Amino acid sequence: MVEIIIGFIISLAIAMTGVGAGTITAPVLILFLGVEPAMAIGTALVFSLIVKIPVSLSYLGKKMVNGEILMLMSLGGIPGVIAGSFLLGSLSKNQQVKSVIVAGIGLIVFISALLNLIYSVKKPQLQHRNSFKKIIPFFTFLIGMEVGFSSAGAGAMGTLLLLAATSLLPRQVVATDILFGLILSFVGGGIHLSMGHLDYGLLLLLSIGAVCGIPVGIYASYRVPHSSLKKGLLFWIMFIGILLMYRAFW
Repeated sequence: MVEIIIGFIISLAIAMTGVGAGTITAPVLILFLGVEPAMAIGTALVFSLIVKIPVSLSYLGKKMVNGEILMLMSLGGIPGVIAGSFLLGSLSKNQQVKSVIVAGIGLIVFISALLNLIYSVKKPQLQHRNSFKKIIPFFTFLIGMEVGFSSAGAGAMGTLLLLAATSLLPRQVVATDILFGLILSFVGGGIHLSMGHLDYGLLLLLSIGAVCGIPVGIYASYRVPHSSLKKGLLFWIMFIGILLMYRAFW
């Protein structure tokens, strides 16, 4: 029952704010359900994939996804998520570094939320942003590694990258980044699945909650101030990141 409620709350937050499933899910599973880090990340990636499929299909149908930018992002992101997934798989076998993994996840979650919060408060005006497109694969490789290692970052960091490096309209940024996150979740989730990092029972319960949470979140998003809600959620995610880092060593 607790797992269903968590799935509902997470999917509700995603639908209302657009904050990525991976950024919220893995830390919550580790902190509140005591799930092992590698298992939490693998389960979070597959859960993220399930949640993003219907949203991605909607954006594709509306032709909001920029194919060229998505290809550039995937060129770096796919190798990155492969590298990050295998890095976590290798480190998770060593019980002595488990605390370091948890602290690393907390740090990544904290930084992702902080950068997103900074941008939401002060949006930089960048000129000639399309000239930065060539750097996209480099940065998405780092984002991919971050996703494979912690399940976090595809939404928060991908959106910031697109806003800084392209001239896409906001709705195109959201659509393209969601498809990018879907691709990373598919690849990273598949790798973690092959390594046994997936709790099928937990995934089922989370998904049951998501079935109810997504439509409720979409309905509520038209009636609740989006900006204030997102900022509040980002502060909460930063707190979760700090809590993870604290728990890792104390």
